[in-house]
Amino acid sequence: MKASAFSYARATSVSNALELLVAYGDRAKVLSGGQSLMPAMNLRLISPEFIVDIGELTELRGIGVAKGILKIGALTRHVDLQISAEVATHAPLLRKAVAEIAHPAIRNRGTIGGSLAHADPASELPACMLALNASIIISGPKGERRVAAGDFFKGIYETVLSPQELLVAIELPIVRKNSAYFFQEFARRRGDYAITGLAAQAVVDGGKFTDLRMAFFAIADQPVLAKAAKALVGVSVTPVALSAALAALSHELGPHEDQQASSSMRRHLARLLMARGVASLLGRPDLDIGGHA
Repeated sequence: MKASAFSYARATSVSNALELLVAYGDRAKVLSGGQSLMPAMNLRLISPEFIVDIGELTELRGIGVAKGILKIGALTRHVDLQISAEVATHAPLLRKAVAEIAHPAIRNRGTIGGSLAHADPASELPACMLALNASIIISGPKGERRVAAGDFFKGIYETVLSPQELLVAIELPIVRKNSAYFFQEFARRRGDYAITGLAAQAVVDGGKFTDLRMAFFAIADQPVLAKAAKALVGVSVTPVALSAALAALSHELGPHEDQQASSSMRRHLARLLMARGVASLLGRPDLDIGGHA
């Protein structure tokens, strides 16, 4: 199939893009990397009347570090995140996750802002934003606003962005001393949509977690920051403590069911990922992962 007819304009600046979005409202869609938008249009899942192409706005590209914050422009491509020394140093979780996104052709065109604005619940990057405690910078007719990642995602393909607003950048606190990260996803084949995945960021001191953020994806209609992980902070993680946290996670999650996996299978995989993540983050191979998942 082919997309239905639409009008097109290439924005010359952020302000020009916002003018177009204000003029066309919810009849318009923003085109950045196009790796999600164009397939949806070709399948007639969406039929916007107007496309605002922001792909040439160099002001929305780039990665920089200042005052303890890693700032990433919305049009920064996945491949640029993979090769960035700043990302490798200050947000290695993000670098690890990007390597698991689809295939090289997608990573060469897809952008971080496009992925977050699309808000696919099976996508790796929204979960990373929760794990890394990111802030999303949004520009609109009334100026800029910052939204915590935990408040940005509202449901399947749904965010707090209004039709007149544009995601322009992401800010991440640089990783602290004694930080550790974990990322793993289950998929039928490498590059396929995840069945269940986990992005985790932690701070470990004296063999204990002083901070632990575990964000699951492909488990609900948006990424889920596990409340059960809080019980593992500030305590000695024994097999008994881990087992209790896994039980709490099971009660917390309400996984969906589809052609890829049942709800019970997703819950089992989430428990397995949590157990593996805890063992990896603490450097504790003595924790019997199989026995607790």
